[in-house]
Amino acid sequence: MGQSEHGMHLVETVHDVEKLQVTNPKMLGYVSQTTLSVEDTIDVIRALKRKYQSITEPKKADICYATTNRQEAVKFMAPQVDIVIVVGSPNSSNSNRLREVAEKNWTEAYMVDNATQIDPAWLVGKIRIGVTAGASAPEVLVQSVIDRLKECGAKSVRTLEGVEEHITFPLPKGLSKFQTAGSSSQSKA
Repeated sequence: MGQSEHGMHLVETVHDVEKLQVTNPKMLGYVSQTTLSVEDTIDVIRALKRKYQSITEPKKADICYATTNRQEAVKFMAPQVDIVIVVGSPNSSNSNRLREVAEKNWTEAYMVDNATQIDPAWLVGKIRIGVTAGASAPEVLVQSVIDRLKECGAKSVRTLEGVEEHITFPLPKGLSKFQTAGSSSQSKA
């Protein structure tokens, strides 16, 4: 927001949209933070479109595909489990949204940065434990959480079917030459 010379407004709720006053409604566009809750964003965008019919929208959805996939997976998983553990950093927006999505689906949820933060008291009386992770959580952390749950008495692990993420992003052209140079120097060692 600090980079805008022509005015920018932050709206986080439908109520914020209702209070919003702009100088020129015909010169208005919106973008969304890529890690917001998909459901919350949809409501805010609908309110913006109702209030400002000529508002310009992004060329394609700007909610991160990984965030969307994980939120949908938690919506599917939450009713099937007694508790959800989200592997992710407390300052990760998408990890926090995953915890919120579980809670909105009436499922107790906790977020942990690593396996040592799991409180065995959370698991008392729980039969099914769901585990998910923020988009930037490394697989090794997720596996360590699963291992810790097994230490605490989990008997089996089952992967729920969902959207497989197979998207890869190439390095920018300016950096790809360093990857090639690094690979060849490593292969000589």
